[in-house]
Amino acid sequence: MPAFDSDREKFAALDAQVLDISVDSIPSHLAWQKKELGTMHLPMCADFYPHGAVTQAYGILRDGPPVAGISERAAFIVDKSGKVAFAKVYPLDQVPDNQELLAAIRKIST
Repeated sequence: MPAFDSDREKFAALDAQVLDISVDSIPSHLAWQKKELGTMHLPMCADFYPHGAVTQAYGILRDGPPVAGISERAAFIVDKSGKVAFAKVYPLDQVPDNQELLAAIRKIST
């Protein structure tokens, strides 16, 4: 998350909006920022109720181990027509590569 936050101007220069969405509640997001991340300047969305409705629609809500009910770590790029133009699921211990995502946005934009 901090990497996305620090690169938000690079994404904005490509007319891209970065946001975070997880099945955690808004109070959980606030506590996470206060205790671990620091203040984030990008939108953090709570897919808390109905639990996981958005992540389920995108096919990334976990049904089984290691932790059922959480979302996979994934990145999606939605083009201006509302079509998912890029999607990648990452291992939970891996952070998406901003350079890869910026390159994908450039490719979609041309």
